[in-house]
Amino acid sequence: MDARFSSACGEEDGKQAMPKALQEDKELPYVPSGALVVIILGALSAFGPLSMDMYLPSLPALAHDFSASTSQVQITLSTCLLGLASGQLIAGPLSDAAGRRRPLLIGVALYAVASLLCVVAPSVFTLAVLRFVQGLAGAAGIVISRAVVRDLYSGVAAARFFSLLMLVNGLAPILAPIIGSQLLRFTSWRGVFVTLAIIGVILFLLSAFGLKETHSVERRQTGGLAATLSAFRVLCSDRLFIGYALAGGLSFAAMFAYISGSSFVLQDIYGVSPQLFGVLFGINALGIVVAGQVNGRLVGRISARGLLTCGLSSVAFGGLALLLVAVSGVGLVGILPAFFIIVASQGLVMPNSAALGLADHPRIAGSASALLGMLQYAIGALVAPLVGLGGGKTALPMSLVIAFCGVASLGIFLLLCRTRQRLA
Repeated sequence: MDARFSSACGEEDGKQAMPKALQEDKELPYVPSGALVVIILGALSAFGPLSMDMYLPSLPALAHDFSASTSQVQITLSTCLLGLASGQLIAGPLSDAAGRRRPLLIGVALYAVASLLCVVAPSVFTLAVLRFVQGLAGAAGIVISRAVVRDLYSGVAAARFFSLLMLVNGLAPILAPIIGSQLLRFTSWRGVFVTLAIIGVILFLLSAFGLKETHSVERRQTGGLAATLSAFRVLCSDRLFIGYALAGGLSFAAMFAYISGSSFVLQDIYGVSPQLFGVLFGINALGIVVAGQVNGRLVGRISARGLLTCGLSSVAFGGLALLLVAVSGVGLVGILPAFFIIVASQGLVMPNSAALGLADHPRIAGSASALLGMLQYAIGALVAPLVGLGGGKTALPMSLVIAFCGVASLGIFLLLCRTRQRLA
């Protein structure tokens, strides 16, 4: 393995930094090397922000073109999220049974096709349906990329690898809205979906030629649907897993409420241009990258559970601060710092909640990854329409949703995740 890559994942942790599969199965057919696997897995795990964030600057224009309300347009975000959530429940268990590679390639190919179909959508409701299909297909990249990490790494090394992925994954929410806003200078919102289709083709080729199988035949689940349901039953009965999954899901929902509502709040209420909105959105996303790399440096010195506590506390604090700002009417001076805290804190929440949640379930990593991701996107899909209930006149609904999700995520974590864990 590339020396720099191994060092980033933590050579000093000895066997814990070695790929977990190599510790237990000498017949593993594939061991990734160098930065290529980080780029591929990071890009695959970014299907969510790619599918949503590049699209955000064009939401007001799309509402105008279809003569649709704010809530109707935001339904296209919710259906994409529902697709991302439900698709993970299909792709995750399927990858446990059939291996990671084949379901991944099928999903990425279907994502490119669905993106092209969105270009010719005749109405906002047709677009909502196609966005569901797009999310359903893109879910394979998200869930299988996490499962591949768990195939190869465990413990502190897994937490560090998830932090390392955020160097790539974090670029998506930085670049996507900037690219989306610049595309609007030359094309309509339909051009955004053409770009997403091209990205899908590129990721298909990268996955086909740069990522081989990581889930050996000996480790695969047999038994079909019964085995899948049994795996989900085991996961749902694990209090720690549910605690990490719900805490991470609610924290993600707070960020998605920001994703869903910030374009309307900043552009319609405060007069921010689509181009400036893309820049502001990118600055906040850069905070995720920075926090993720800080997390990678600290994990092992500070427990993953301690870092997760810090991240969830920051989300709750940022949500309450945003609510206070919205009620008091301070304006951009107060809203922008609150946005930054809420978003940047995800760099501590996402890698640690994933590593802790997957730690005790190596043989059903696909199913565990599916439940983690499903809760994230399902809760996010539920809150998106609530953000738009006030129309484009007030930031209060968005602030209430974010504050509730932030406080609830911290409360559930403290309630359900009290028992110490090997990685904690």
